[in-house]
Amino acid sequence: MSKQVTIVGAGFAGLSAAAYLARDGYRVRILEKNEGLGGRARTFSADGYTFDMGPSWYWMPEVFENFFNAFGRTAADFYELVRLDPSYEIVFGVEDRVEVPATVHELFALFERLEPGSAPKLRKFLQEAEYKYRVGINEFVQKPGHSVLDFADVRVLKSVFKLQMLTDMSTYVRRLFKHPQLIQLLEFPVLFLGATPANTPALYSLMNYADLALGTWYPLGGMHRIIEGMATVAREQGVEIISGSAVSEVDTREGSVRSVTTQDGRTYPTDMLICAADYHHFEQEVLAPGDRMYSSAYWESRTMAPSSLLFYVGLDRKVPGLHHHTLFFDADFDRHAHDIYEDPRWPEDPLFYVCTPSVTDQSVAPVGCENMFFLLPLAPGLDDNEEMREHYWDLMCTRLAQRAGLDIRPHVVYRRSYAHREFREDYNAYRGNAYGLANTLRQTAFLKPKLRSKKIRNLWYAGQLTTPGPGMPPSIISGEVAARDIKRAYPLTHA
Repeated sequence: MSKQVTIVGAGFAGLSAAAYLARDGYRVRILEKNEGLGGRARTFSADGYTFDMGPSWYWMPEVFENFFNAFGRTAADFYELVRLDPSYEIVFGVEDRVEVPATVHELFALFERLEPGSAPKLRKFLQEAEYKYRVGINEFVQKPGHSVLDFADVRVLKSVFKLQMLTDMSTYVRRLFKHPQLIQLLEFPVLFLGATPANTPALYSLMNYADLALGTWYPLGGMHRIIEGMATVAREQGVEIISGSAVSEVDTREGSVRSVTTQDGRTYPTDMLICAADYHHFEQEVLAPGDRMYSSAYWESRTMAPSSLLFYVGLDRKVPGLHHHTLFFDADFDRHAHDIYEDPRWPEDPLFYVCTPSVTDQSVAPVGCENMFFLLPLAPGLDDNEEMREHYWDLMCTRLAQRAGLDIRPHVVYRRSYAHREFREDYNAYRGNAYGLANTLRQTAFLKPKLRSKKIRNLWYAGQLTTPGPGMPPSIISGEVAARDIKRAYPLTHA
């Protein structure tokens, strides 16, 4: 007999879980707090510009393809992928820049030019990273992480040392390379995981394989095309999606969810519940105290990924020489990291990132104009005010002018800022974080907040605060893993 599943949140994890469950015969309803779908991957338009609000790096294309293939579709049914070349540019100084090429052959040449003799080491590094990627994607991240026993699998156990779970990324990279720019190039992808390289397991060099070997891509029309495709697939399976419906109360009896109620007073009975929204908020603010697995002290002890100061910017002209992705590493990396993780405060001399999608896709801006997205990583939980936002806006514009030879400030026709308070308001994000839970060794795999509640038998979680972690591909996989676990626990019976 069919069972009703209610999912809170229509981001990557929620849409993924919904589609898989509905395909297999469950009745599925998604309740989304915001009017737009996608969670942090929402979009908005203003004055002829279309802005992606969150994710801007398209890595691991096979994860997206696997999702669509599971429903008889392909990513190409919904968007056209373009591989970026160069993949991105790193600015180390006014006249000191490195373009990261799309081909491995050119990449070896770049390493050899900066550090003679490093090309064979890069080949070894990428071979090990590919192994971690294949095992990680096909085995490691597919585990629900209920306990350490989930990983008591011969294939996984055999791989523990090769996966380098007990070595940190910083040590691993420095064993092979000495040139500071190559070290930063290899360490940068783990910043997406929300921790310093010294606190991130070397397992995550798999991100380097995704970056340097599988490539950096872009879906024409914007990143939100992915969400539109996933929502279409979910609806094709019969999923009902109700936006503008924030869940405010969960009715539980005898250790089981019976219904959820939204802020507009509507009540939805359910047989199973997946929270694919903010785990901390749902557990600490929506569930009754007796239904919570974790205390406030537990959450306070977690290492959160950074927050961000974002600017969505429309210019009335093009900026010569800019690439799609530009990383400004022309400041002290360790000092900025210290200001995020060790002594949380607004950084004195920060690193930042600029995305200019209109370089690749003119549809996101009026003809002859530029669409830009600035991101400055910050510690979560900071006092966020307009004065600080303006200070860092001017700082980033000044350093961009040194790189591009153009002060963009007189050409800004649209600008919107976004930081801690918006992350809290829009996503109920704990301490205004942008990326979820940091992937430190003590917060990896079964050490993350649990995918399934130990207090409420028919409650699951999915998304960036649980297994397997933050990012678009991990969130898609998280939804699939939660759906698979529900099917094991509550299989459908046929009359």
